[in-house]
Amino acid sequence: MNVLLVGSGGREHALAWKIAQSRGLTRLVAAPGNPGIATLCECRPVGVTDVDALVGLATEIDADLVVVGPEAALAVGLADALAAAGVPCFGPTASAARLETSKAFSKALAEAYGLPTAAHVACDSADDAFAALDGFTPPYVIKADGLAAGKGVVIAQDRAEAEAAISAMLGGRFGGAGARVVIEAFLEGEEASLFALCDGKTAVLFGAAKDYKRAFDGDQGPNTGGMGTYSPAPVATSAAVTAAEKTLILPALRAMTQEGAPFRGVLFAGLMIEKDTPSLVEFNARFGDPECQVLMLRLKSDLLPYLYAAAMGTLADLPPPDWRNEAAVCVVLAARGYPDAPESGSVIRGAEQGFGPEVEVFHAGTARRADGALVAAGGRVLNVCARGETLAQARQRAYAAAAQIDWPGGFYRSDIGGRAVRDP
Repeated sequence: MNVLLVGSGGREHALAWKIAQSRGLTRLVAAPGNPGIATLCECRPVGVTDVDALVGLATEIDADLVVVGPEAALAVGLADALAAAGVPCFGPTASAARLETSKAFSKALAEAYGLPTAAHVACDSADDAFAALDGFTPPYVIKADGLAAGKGVVIAQDRAEAEAAISAMLGGRFGGAGARVVIEAFLEGEEASLFALCDGKTAVLFGAAKDYKRAFDGDQGPNTGGMGTYSPAPVATSAAVTAAEKTLILPALRAMTQEGAPFRGVLFAGLMIEKDTPSLVEFNARFGDPECQVLMLRLKSDLLPYLYAAAMGTLADLPPPDWRNEAAVCVVLAARGYPDAPESGSVIRGAEQGFGPEVEVFHAGTARRADGALVAAGGRVLNVCARGETLAQARQRAYAAAAQIDWPGGFYRSDIGGRAVRDP
């Protein structure tokens, strides 16, 4: 099978790493890829939103499947264009991807079809949003409606902070993504990320993970795209996952079909779980980043047949995926200044040494200089991931590897998985 993988981050490096192990793979090409992905397959310099060029590349390599990593490619209709060209795609159409690309759409869908989620209101103007705050109590949850790279959420502790967040979003902080804001009631509980592969008719649960959004230890600092993950997540008990499948995943799949936009790809449900009862925080229309990294380390089954079945509508023909009875941890190494103003160009040494069979370093925002040096070229730059028989062992391996990477221009949180190890 010839596969085109679209994307350039740590999520895509993890997908490339897993796809490259597939017995059914003939050729893997990534666009645009990154220096880490380039060690696994051919990379082509095609941007993730260059739809025409990506369709052309898929046709050129006679792709049997295109695997779309980032949400930006989904938002501009890559899956739609590939369908028109007769190329199977793992990833939803632009209409189905509205579950992620418009929080207002997602919340309205949840309300219309009875999916459990927080009370909410969408506003297009600051005056309307300020007035809507009267119907909520602190802490206030303020979200940019559109795509903001995981950074468009503010949990405001008081009214002044909420109004400042609203003004910043509607004032252009996130460009068009903030042209509308969604105000939500704050949900109590613990967050988890749950994934399901979907083919428009069938949903197959595909693992859960715990994500860390804040930049610094102790959940301090601004929201980021994610500073680390671990899996399995203790809060995602079998009871909570079963409830989420029944009240969120399957109803959402049916709802999108009824809305005329069948969902094919991976449905990512951000959950708030309280006493095994999940509520929807938000939907995403692709693998989480960096949740994907720990899931790929734990997945024992060949990934490629599941991606192809999701694209072709045949998931019901496959057995449930097989998972390693191990834990996995991902520690994100980010550039100084991330998320607001990450510094680029600093040299990274030691990231490409061998750390042992249970450790993988996925490139998330790197570039190769003409002299061969590896340099930072993004906010989140490296994902240091490890497996272990226990979460404590996986965590120790990941942090031991991170400590061996010589990169004064970067930083990472030291508490990924820490609370779960201390209080399992």
